[in-house]
Amino acid sequence: MLCHNQYPCKLLACKQSRSIHHLSNVRIIAAHKLCYLNKVSSLSWGGEVRPLSSSKNNALNTSTKSDVKVNDKGQNIDIKARHSSLEILKNSECSSSDEICKENSEEILLKISAPVQTSLERLTKNLTEAIGKGHPLLMAAAKQIFGGKGKRIRPTIILLIGQATAELLGKSCDADLSARHMRVAEIAEIIHTASLVHDDVLDESDIRRGRRTVNSLYGTRVAVLVGDFLFAQSSWLLSCLGNIEVIGLMSQVIANFAQGEVSQATRLFDCSLSLEQYLEKSFCKTASLIASGSRAAAAVGDCSEEVKTALFQYGRHLGLAFQIVDDVLDFTETTQRLGKPRGQDLASGNLTAPTLYALWANAGKGELKSLIESRFEDPKSLERALQLVEEAGGIMAARRLAAEHAEKARTCLEVLPNYSPARHSLNLIVNYVLLRTR
Repeated sequence: MLCHNQYPCKLLACKQSRSIHHLSNVRIIAAHKLCYLNKVSSLSWGGEVRPLSSSKNNALNTSTKSDVKVNDKGQNIDIKARHSSLEILKNSECSSSDEICKENSEEILLKISAPVQTSLERLTKNLTEAIGKGHPLLMAAAKQIFGGKGKRIRPTIILLIGQATAELLGKSCDADLSARHMRVAEIAEIIHTASLVHDDVLDESDIRRGRRTVNSLYGTRVAVLVGDFLFAQSSWLLSCLGNIEVIGLMSQVIANFAQGEVSQATRLFDCSLSLEQYLEKSFCKTASLIASGSRAAAAVGDCSEEVKTALFQYGRHLGLAFQIVDDVLDFTETTQRLGKPRGQDLASGNLTAPTLYALWANAGKGELKSLIESRFEDPKSLERALQLVEEAGGIMAARRLAAEHAEKARTCLEVLPNYSPARHSLNLIVNYVLLRTR
């Protein structure tokens, strides 16, 4: 991974889009403002990357062997809570119109948030007030952003880890500890939201989570400034927290966002993209925040290095599974459910796991590769490409890759006590990631 002072050079070399250059530099500037406080070593994405088998053409083979040893104390595994990720995947294979899938994922989400529901409600109120108090326009934007029915997965994970690690260390989750975890959760959600606001500008998106985006309501200039303000607010909250390790973790996330954006922008319609490059980009854009937030939650609770490392790996594998499933949904779900056109990633040249596996399976024919390299000049060519990805088994291969990372995430939870309701919810999040349909 590039160190911080290498980013500006990389960004200046990228001439594809002025808006990408501007937004990425905004993120880099925010990261550099915190660099003088960053006394911990940068955590790379740590990716052991491999296809699901040694042969690219056998992409449907899978393994659930974990590459992370997180428990050498002989702790028992909660068998009732730990379902096989591949079995969950098998049971969830239904069409997007099947309401069973929708009901399962929504029921799981309610169970997940139950131990921290009161804190999550307070978090939403805190975020709206903190962001919107400076200006009426910011308040309107804050209500638009935080007033929707977002999943709040990232703050939920942080708050659950706060509870589980307190139980692990035999501590009561007192007001001070709860306040610190709440602050980390707020910071993570603000950083995540800032990245979405800027992403909507780059993608020229009008809808997000079924609601109008900031740029569609107030214009690109205001949306860029709102995103900038959110990043600045997260920096301020980090400095108030006063934890050097957490400052280093979360500032690295902002730098990772920029790296992920540039990586994606410079490899559009590139059929030579490798699985390793795809996963590294996915870590930077999605998994980095979940991984660093998970470790930060353990850090403010004064956990051991073993526990902090295990929870970082939990977040890394969970985040990768989340992004892979997100990329699958771009092929399988309706425009109405996704809130964006089906196949938008492929249409824009963003090649994801289903397409990469299909390219390998379709290597002899070359039709899919030709369609991608033509940039879908024929209006009917995108639909044909989506059909080829499905016929080649790319979607199922990507689902199995997600299941592999989900199982690795599940294994990392073995450092937490079996009896913990919070650990049970963290385990359910793994199930939810595989079952979700939006």
